[in-house]
Amino acid sequence: MPLKIHALHVGSLVNFPTAAIKYHRDFGKFHDVAVIMFVITGGEHTIVVDTGTGDPEHAATWHGYELHRPPEQEPLAALERIGVDPASVGTVVNTHLHWDHCSNNDLFPEAEVLIQQKELRYAIDPLEPTRKPYERLGTAMPNWLKALNQVRSVDGDAEVFPGVSLVHLPGHTPGSQGVLVDTGTNRYVIAGDCVDTYENWNGDDKATHIPNGSFTDLEAYMRSFHKLDQLGAAIVPSHDVEVVKHAEFT
Repeated sequence: MPLKIHALHVGSLVNFPTAAIKYHRDFGKFHDVAVIMFVITGGEHTIVVDTGTGDPEHAATWHGYELHRPPEQEPLAALERIGVDPASVGTVVNTHLHWDHCSNNDLFPEAEVLIQQKELRYAIDPLEPTRKPYERLGTAMPNWLKALNQVRSVDGDAEVFPGVSLVHLPGHTPGSQGVLVDTGTNRYVIAGDCVDTYENWNGDDKATHIPNGSFTDLEAYMRSFHKLDQLGAAIVPSHDVEVVKHAEFT
C-alpha cells in the first residue's frame, strides 16, 4: 500500500499577526492560521506528525489567542473521519515543542514520540524571550510532558521506516525537524515551522525563502532552507490553509 499524507484541520488561531509568521513583513496585518495534524498511512504503521494545540480555553488563558475549533475539527473527530484509531498509531513526530505542535501527544497511548535531542534540552530551559511558546511560564506544565514516558530522542537525520525519514531543520528552534515522505510517486517534506506557508517558501523580491518571524538562530535557519532546496522534495508547510484544502498528498 503506497504511503499517503493526510492533512487534518484541527483548529484555527484567529487574527494571528502575520509578521509573526513572515519575518519583517506585513506589520499590522492579521490572518487566521490553520492548525494542522498530519497523518501518514500505508507504511509499517500509522505516523502522526504534530498533534496540535490544547483546547480553546487553554489557548486563550496561556497564550492570548482565540482558537476556533468546531466539533468536526476536534482531533479525535478528524482522525475518525479518515479511519484512524489513535491506539493504532505507532509513531508521533513533533517537528518542535511549541505548544501548537505537541499538545495532544497523549492521545496516542501506544506511540513512540520522536523529538530531536537539541529540542528536548532547549524546551526544558529555553531562553527568556522564547519561554512562552514552550509553556515555561507560570505554574502550568507543558502539555507534551503528559506523554514523556513515550519520548525517544533522536540526533539529526534518521529513518523511521522505509519511505519516511526525519530531517533536522534547526533555526526556528534548535531542534526543529521535518519529515521526508517518499510515496513512490512523489517526495514531500512536512516542514514544520521552518516553512509556515507557501508564501514563506516561495519568497518575494527580498528573499528566496522567508523565515518565520520567530527563531533562535537565523544562520542555522538559512542553512535549513538550503538543505530543503538540496532535497528537491515538494514542501508541505505547517500552517497554510491551502494545505488542508489539498487534504491528501500522494
